[in-house]
Amino acid sequence: MAREVKGHDYDASLRRERSGVRRQRIVDAARDLMIEHGYRATKVSAVAARAGVNVDTVYELVGRKPILLRELIEQAISGADHAVVAEARDYVVAMRAESDPARKLTIYAHAIRETQERLAPLLLALREASSTEPEAEQVWKEISDRRAANMRKLVSDLRDAGGLRTGLSVGEAADVVWATNSPELYVMLTRERGWSPSKYEQWLGDTWCRLLLN
Repeated sequence: MAREVKGHDYDASLRRERSGVRRQRIVDAARDLMIEHGYRATKVSAVAARAGVNVDTVYELVGRKPILLRELIEQAISGADHAVVAEARDYVVAMRAESDPARKLTIYAHAIRETQERLAPLLLALREASSTEPEAEQVWKEISDRRAANMRKLVSDLRDAGGLRTGLSVGEAADVVWATNSPELYVMLTRERGWSPSKYEQWLGDTWCRLLLN
């Protein structure tokens, strides 16, 4: 009996592993197609075909197209094949351990540069989708609201470290960070104006230090 239970556990573990591999293959296929063709032009059937699965498997392992896009965004934000809460991300841990406010912003500028390289095309696709699809609009709002809340946490950390410019409120400073680290600005500077990602990172850190710190 113990041998049968052990074999059953092994089979279940193997099925979960295979499902995880197929799920990530679906997510990767959706990312490629949405970046290549845009959200509206990407069909679930095309995602399934590129991932080598049937359409029902896409719905079973991930979900409908807005859920697919949300999963793409969560992975791009986290830099992993699963969502990671802000407090557990490496750069957030490093920022909280750093006592110098300017250095905190330098760490964050580097993290935003790396994140936007993965995230910006997907967030723009989500913004496009939100104009016509209620589910996508809700995802857009949730992502936007979460960004705003995280900016308040970041600015509160700067304030507690004694670095926030005198007379600048946490809310106003958070809005400045929220606007300047937006995917729209990243795309405008790196794609439309031809800035390198490293120039963008340097400018972002310098701009934050000038606008936010004493």
